[in-house]
Amino acid sequence: MGCDGGTIPKRHELVKGPKKVEQVDKNAALVARWNYCAISQRPLRKPIVACELGRLYNKDAVIEYLLDTSPEKCIIETATHIKNLKDVKELNLTDNPAWRGDKANAKGDKYEDLQGAAFICPVVGLEMNGRQKFCYLRDCGCVFSERAMKEIKTEVCHKCGKPFKEDDVIILNGSKEEIADLRRKMEERKLKAKLLKKAKKSKAIESFSKSALTEEIAGSSIQKPKETKVAIDTMLNGFSSSSSAANAQPSSSSTSTAAGRAGKPGKAASGVTKRPLTETGEKSEAYKSIFTSHSSAKRLREEKPNWITHTAYYY
Repeated sequence: MGCDGGTIPKRHELVKGPKKVEQVDKNAALVARWNYCAISQRPLRKPIVACELGRLYNKDAVIEYLLDTSPEKCIIETATHIKNLKDVKELNLTDNPAWRGDKANAKGDKYEDLQGAAFICPVVGLEMNGRQKFCYLRDCGCVFSERAMKEIKTEVCHKCGKPFKEDDVIILNGSKEEIADLRRKMEERKLKAKLLKKAKKSKAIESFSKSALTEEIAGSSIQKPKETKVAIDTMLNGFSSSSSAANAQPSSSSTSTAAGRAGKPGKAASGVTKRPLTETGEKSEAYKSIFTSHSSAKRLREEKPNWITHTAYYY
């Protein structure tokens, strides 16, 4: 069982107590949040964007995430609220002149200062390494330290001069309470924009319908005498055309009247002219001579041949 050779066990070796909770290194956590993209976990490179919750991203990583529509897409918890590029804002950062980046420790034989940062506050000069709170303006994207915003209170951006409101200030990589407050403001802002867009759409439809109705009423009131004049002209033209047609075709009209007197229904005059009958109503000799039953088509006995044929002239 052990304990041989004069070994003396201690209490913590014999009694198993509760396991200690592993604590995350604060310096490593700050480096991960301020120097790496929240989607791709790669080092931050310009252009850098930030969401309305204050998280930092590489712009190309956000575009790749939005373009990926495959079913195997990995849904990242830190980017579920990003639906399009309008949900992020490109940051206007100020470079740190003392930052040398990876070139300072290319060989790996020098001390690497984790508190150094590639960007600084343009007003106070603090490095954006997470030791001090930083924020950006939602309208212009300029980044400042919270100390500069408190010491120099103004309603105009210190860098570009654009006006802003207090609700436009968004804290970068804030605490849980600050992120919850930013999420509530984001949802309220989206709901307000949605209601405003719906109200504008309804107003546009209402104004369009009113203008169309007024134009229709005005057009109908103006066009009434014109329509009356056009109707009168068409009636006169129809009367003149009917009278001219009656004068041009007297034979067809007399034929239809004669048929009506005989008790047969008269038909309307068509474009085809019919062959008129004689005055007595009998067919003419020229019409009868067309058929073989006419006397002119019959042959005398002497003219008939001695052989039998199947023509109609033999009989």
